[in-house]
Amino acid sequence: MTSHDATAGILQRPYLLATAGACALVFLAAFESMAVTTIMPLVSRDLDGAGLYALAFAGPLATSVIGMVAAGNWADRRGPAAPLYASVALFAAGLLIAGIAVSMPMLVAGRLVQGLGIGGMTVALYVVIARVYPARLHAQVFAAFSASWVIPSMIGPFAAGVVAELSSWHWVFLGVAGLVVPALAMILPAMRGMRSGAEPESSRVPWAFGRMGWAALAALSVLGLNLSGQVPGAGWVMAAVALVIAMLAVRPLVPRGTLGAHRGLPSVILMRGLASAAFFGTEVYVPYLLTGRYSFSPAFAGLALTGSAIAWAAASAVQGRMGSRLGNALAVGVGSALVLASVVIVLVTTVFAWPAAVAIAGWLFAGAGMGLMYPRLSVMTLALSKPEDQGFNSSAMSISDSLGGALSLAVTGLVFSALTTTAGSFAGVFVLTSAIALVGLIIAPRVAVRRPAASESAAEARGAAEGDLKNVHS
Repeated sequence: MTSHDATAGILQRPYLLATAGACALVFLAAFESMAVTTIMPLVSRDLDGAGLYALAFAGPLATSVIGMVAAGNWADRRGPAAPLYASVALFAAGLLIAGIAVSMPMLVAGRLVQGLGIGGMTVALYVVIARVYPARLHAQVFAAFSASWVIPSMIGPFAAGVVAELSSWHWVFLGVAGLVVPALAMILPAMRGMRSGAEPESSRVPWAFGRMGWAALAALSVLGLNLSGQVPGAGWVMAAVALVIAMLAVRPLVPRGTLGAHRGLPSVILMRGLASAAFFGTEVYVPYLLTGRYSFSPAFAGLALTGSAIAWAAASAVQGRMGSRLGNALAVGVGSALVLASVVIVLVTTVFAWPAAVAIAGWLFAGAGMGLMYPRLSVMTLALSKPEDQGFNSSAMSISDSLGGALSLAVTGLVFSALTTTAGSFAGVFVLTSAIALVGLIIAPRVAVRRPAASESAAEARGAAEGDLKNVHS
């Protein structure tokens, strides 16, 4: 880098283009995620793909785990450039496949490719930050990533609904694909400017074929779980086997004791997965409920997600300002209670056919709960990690996040398809996600570890500074 490094900010030379390009990639990934949630009910009806509705969401989350593990190992061996280029190419290819899809299986295939790209792109961007920016600017870059996620969360659902209504849902995918290459191009000068000395020696970092194999097995089991509903007679047996395989495959990818909810870091990692499972397992069906039972247009159904995103951002800001006055464990407990209450409100609205406004207002609490929990779970993961374990534990947190959501969506898809009435299908989904949220509330106190007060205060102070790391890796 240049001599300006000592005083330059992230929006000044030599970092301006790298910041703009990296934030643009995060923005596009976030917009695509929120937009697809809004338009998928319309896509499902257009392509007669109700049976694959859940897989369209669970599939990318599952394949993103493979992308995360592969890109992380590749970056450790050769630096972040090659995995970033490959991940962006996969993301764009997936968008193009989904954008020209003429059947639901074709659209799902595109979504699976997108997941590989997004998972790898997230990890590669983390390494780019470490290599391109000095440590004093890392917090500023993460804050910029946070803003790059929050903005499309607010405008994406409504904008996607408008595009789908005025033109075609195809352009929601194709429009994003057209912007990916310019975003990557802005990062290229910074990539070329990375010091060669910063690259690790490949002989010291072996290919982690074992972890990649477990990640692939976990992803395949999630896909099998989704498709088990298409197998007459033996579908539920296939689903049970796939679920067991997924649990076995994830064990080597997370800290020991995670599945047993051991106190401290294992419960922190598990809570990340449970929160993702309860929240996203419900959220993808909220627009479906509003369009299917209440005849909302896609644009106005998307406003429910916008409100939740605003509540998420607001709660995240509040917990950051409170700092050590709000303990990490308390924030997780309150957040999990809010998510449970919100899912129950959506469930009760469905069962008793209450006005849609009740479910929309109730869903705001879920966003607020996630805004309290996610930053503190991210900070606790780093605070409870030894320096040599930070990479593994950070990866485990992202994997738990993705697989938690993917498994929840797979099972809710089976429940939705198995029940015979529309009201019963939605109610069944929300009963399941309420149960997941209740388990999260029970486990939440176990994230706390008993240690000297001074150490806990230091960790909580770091929580205020971290901000909402969900926006960087989601």
